[in-house]
Amino acid sequence: MSDYTKSTDFASKDSLPSGNAAKIVKGTEIDTEFNNIATAISTKADLASPGFSGSPTAPTQSSGDSSTKLATTAFVQAALGALYPLNSIYINASVATNPATLLGFGTWTAFGAGKVLIGLDSSDALFSTAGNSSGSKDAVVASHTHSASVSDPGHSHTQQVYSGANINVGSTTNFYGLSGVNPASGTSAQSTLSNTTGISVTNSTTGVSPTNANLQPYIVVYMWRRTA
Repeated sequence: MSDYTKSTDFASKDSLPSGNAAKIVKGTEIDTEFNNIATAISTKADLASPGFSGSPTAPTQSSGDSSTKLATTAFVQAALGALYPLNSIYINASVATNPATLLGFGTWTAFGAGKVLIGLDSSDALFSTAGNSSGSKDAVVASHTHSASVSDPGHSHTQQVYSGANINVGSTTNFYGLSGVNPASGTSAQSTLSNTTGISVTNSTTGVSPTNANLQPYIVVYMWRRTA
């Protein structure tokens, strides 16, 4: 925009003595001044809906100002810097461009390759410190053995055999494998049979789950961390 500069010092004419030719205000002087004024005005922006050109500047407002004042590029950069302070994470679903180029500030490094983010949980040692990283996408069940052992220390069976009046074996020995039985006299005898059994059972199992079997539902994005 052009600034108006006065060409004629009209006030100085007043101090000149009468009859001095320079005391007279000439039409050409007035015409020159009007032309200078017209040129300056034509390059000025209107108050209503002005259209600026070049690189106009304005005062930078304080951070957090939410009025209708003009926001300079410095104000915008400060606002973005407050939105993404150091160690902030920037995420983009499809653009791989470094945020330093997209946002115009900061130093950014790729972050969290192949990992998901999880919120801090002070009550869980695994998640109680920012920056902790662990876990694996390959779920492998460690070899393990199930053992079961059952022992029977032994048990006995008792048999009671009675002789009947109509039974006539004629022998008092070896009646159903029992000695001392006289069927004719109605005597009885008992036998104790003992048996000891030991049982031992062992099951061995080794399991390996397929790769990626324990991945949660996911979606891949670009992530960056501001380091400076």
